[in-house]
Amino acid sequence: MKKIWWKEAVGYQIYPRSFQDSNGDGIGDLQGIVQRLDYVKDLGIDVIWICPMYQSPNDDNGYDISDYQAIMDDFGTMEDFDTLLREVHKRDMKLIIDFVPNHTSDEHQWFVESRESKDSPKRDWYIWRDGKKDKSGKTIAEPNNWESIFGGSAWEYDEKTDQYYLHVFSTKQPDVNWENSEARQAIYDQVNYWLDKGIDGFRIDAVSHIKKRKKLPDMPNPKEKKYVSSFDMHMNQKGIQPLLKEFKEKTYGQYDVMTVGEANGVSIDEADLWVGEKKGKMDMIFQFEHLGLWDAETNLQLDIVELKKVLTRWQKGLENNGWNALFIENHDKPRVVSTWGNDDEFWYESATSMAAMYFLMQGTPFIYQGQEIGMTNVQFDSIDDYDDVSAKNLYRIRREDGVAHEDIMRILWASSRDNSRTPMQWSAEGNAGFTTGSPWMKVNPNFKDINVEDQLKDENSVLSFYKRMIALKKEHDIFTYGIYDLILPEHHQIYAYTRTLEDEKVVVLTNLSTKDAICEDLDFKISLDHLLLNNLPVAAHDDTTTVVLKPYEARVYKLS
Repeated sequence: MKKIWWKEAVGYQIYPRSFQDSNGDGIGDLQGIVQRLDYVKDLGIDVIWICPMYQSPNDDNGYDISDYQAIMDDFGTMEDFDTLLREVHKRDMKLIIDFVPNHTSDEHQWFVESRESKDSPKRDWYIWRDGKKDKSGKTIAEPNNWESIFGGSAWEYDEKTDQYYLHVFSTKQPDVNWENSEARQAIYDQVNYWLDKGIDGFRIDAVSHIKKRKKLPDMPNPKEKKYVSSFDMHMNQKGIQPLLKEFKEKTYGQYDVMTVGEANGVSIDEADLWVGEKKGKMDMIFQFEHLGLWDAETNLQLDIVELKKVLTRWQKGLENNGWNALFIENHDKPRVVSTWGNDDEFWYESATSMAAMYFLMQGTPFIYQGQEIGMTNVQFDSIDDYDDVSAKNLYRIRREDGVAHEDIMRILWASSRDNSRTPMQWSAEGNAGFTTGSPWMKVNPNFKDINVEDQLKDENSVLSFYKRMIALKKEHDIFTYGIYDLILPEHHQIYAYTRTLEDEKVVVLTNLSTKDAICEDLDFKISLDHLLLNNLPVAAHDDTTTVVLKPYEARVYKLS
């Protein structure tokens, strides 16, 4: 297997607004990240990915970009960015940034010009359509029945020109028309600006949405809803590959950088076209199949057998051909210890067991800030304490439908993206050491019990486990290049697999449940002498083919 630096890397995602405030205004910033780089380096990180820091009106926390070549005032200046890049490189780490090609802000100059008139030279840079009209020619409805991912119609009416523009996300995020070659080139120019600056790659946001279904037809609507979820019309559409190929050839394909596409809707059957060594358009993708197995509304227990099927399908599907991006948390998802795990009785155990389960598979593992200390979901009583545009839309729409406040809040406690956006918990001091001012979002009240400072002093903390696990991966090539094979596929509690590299073999055993779990009739013997990693004390044992794992216990053995 071809050895490449980004295959051997460990990634760390930073959400700048919530990471570290350096100037007391309550908002995390670029200089705050600089202040914490030694912590990140000490953790064992090779690549830092930062969420958007561009100029933005901040309707969707920076994913609505008004200028790709300027820094948001909240976060500092371009000089601050240059300092961050220099300081990251000084510590032998790399920096990748979020790039958003699917849409801009409605305040971006391109869109301002596009909406001026139907004759604007940039009119076709975005997706404008006439609405449905009555017999007299009066506009009476949107061009189609597509629902926005954030709720409500995916179309916004513009009175000045009597047309609608498409926004798959928020109303302030008009979709760029990727069928227009001038618009595409303008996007490429922004990408190349950053590459010339010396960054080390991109996480490419919502890239599977850049192609829309031809003629933008209505969604089937048997339930006669006002708007219908429209993923099938704008996610991983036929004809997207030539666009991705041109994107790569005109930008990052000319540099030794790392690219990770956020590719919702891409199945393993198409993965070769996305990340295959010959045909791939980027190095790896974030796919969300595994995160879709848990649902906040029905609050189902994690189906461990199904989780194994999904992740194994990706492991085997990319074997010897492509590469996985491994993750269980990010800025768009609630905290895994509170959803898949148990943040009450087995907080430490489930935070560490989930970690070993995903981190030691084949692929480049990413850790989201706070995951490494077991940060949990938060339960704010008022919708006013939430910031996320999708959470506020859900609250408004459900209230209009007559759903009780308490019932909606229970959904948000489990599912809101703000669960992962509360400020980083650095210490037990005021505001968790995040800011000396008033934080932009309330800190999770449990920061006095869960914080970096305390865990650094405790060799049995979640943080200490992560550091041991990262060091283990780096010490042994088998955890990067070894072949993955699932064992005990039908076991309802245990996720276990082997990694094999030439004549070496290791086994990863994790109990992902609240009850003791028995591994028996293993095809190999394990012994305490060959224990490489564990999250709980392990009693002395000789060679055995049967193991009882305590709730959320994790062990990694070398096999002789």
